[in-house]
Amino acid sequence: MSEKPIPVSVNILDKEYLIACQPEERETLLESSRHLDMKMREIRDSGKIIGTDRIAVMAALNLAHELLDQKANSKSGDIATSRRLLKLQDKIETALSTNKQLEF
Repeated sequence: MSEKPIPVSVNILDKEYLIACQPEERETLLESSRHLDMKMREIRDSGKIIGTDRIAVMAALNLAHELLDQKANSKSGDIATSRRLLKLQDKIETALSTNKQLEF
């Protein structure tokens, strides 16, 4: 059974938000809020986007894009790893087969 949610204070663009979360998720929430704050500050400081709402949307889009890129790279990495493992398995089977033939 999960514990009772606790209130956690986070600051994003100098504004405080009180967020309820499970005690074991507190550190992840704090790290996430720091990351979001950093992204929003980068967008605000670029001077291209004005308004907290627009900055938040741009930060969300950037973070979503990064997440999707990571997922795509992870999948392509998994495929490459699977191919390498299959090649290695074939080599091992060939070596074992050759070794068994030498034993007879």
